[in-house]
Amino acid sequence: MQMILQLKRWLPSRQFVVVADSSYACYALLDAVRRHACMITPLRLDARLFDQPLSQPVGKRGRKPKVGPRQPTLQQRLTNQTTQWQQLIIPQWYGNTPRVMQVATGTALWYKSNDPLVPLRWVLIQDPAGELPPKALLCTDQHLDAQAIINYFIRRWTVEVTFEEVRRHLGVESQRQWSDLAIARTTPVLMGLFSITTLWADQLQQRQSIETQCSAWYQKVTPTFSDALALVRKQLWTRQQFLTSSSAVEVDYFNEPLVKHLCAMMARAA
Repeated sequence: MQMILQLKRWLPSRQFVVVADSSYACYALLDAVRRHACMITPLRLDARLFDQPLSQPVGKRGRKPKVGPRQPTLQQRLTNQTTQWQQLIIPQWYGNTPRVMQVATGTALWYKSNDPLVPLRWVLIQDPAGELPPKALLCTDQHLDAQAIINYFIRRWTVEVTFEEVRRHLGVESQRQWSDLAIARTTPVLMGLFSITTLWADQLQQRQSIETQCSAWYQKVTPTFSDALALVRKQLWTRQQFLTSSSAVEVDYFNEPLVKHLCAMMARAA
């Protein structure tokens, strides 16, 4: 909560879209930041959702109700014949190829006694083939359409993979500096190195295929950042040819196949 509010204070004219996991789908957090940022998180299928409160008759005394009639739960909407579904092609849904999914959406008030009231747009997603479990998302921006909400949610996975790769292969969060300022300088440089390596590998793979290294317990079809990093390392090292003397030497200690083999082995081990 403090981080989002501080960012909005620093950049008041910028629109923030915060995508998080289900741990952040809580009344207090959403109520505190929904006027400053758009929050998108998973939503429980049994969440208590309500309509807008009905207009109070003129002259009626008493406290005005906060919410209107209760809506069916999202779990009930899965089997309700009146639920209006539309088909959308969702790219990379949970790491798979693009899938045709059924999507239903609507607006509601998420409310529980003694907790803040959160207006939201819910998005219910189900697999018509029945291979994947249903998923529900919430968005504090009620004017955002379902396709945009799903696209924002999918982008979170690539961000998570990026942070995992820079930790594992480039040493982010394991720097050896003692100074906070040094760490603050090193981390952006390593993130930039990740981008440079990825862009360079993308250019190289247009001329040669990226070799994917698989483990006995994990088979992968497409290259990952470790494969891209190995390709860039081999490109740098093979150009140097391991030369330690002038080009006019008479004795050639390393032939080209051996150099390529050594570079391939070292690129994976570095």
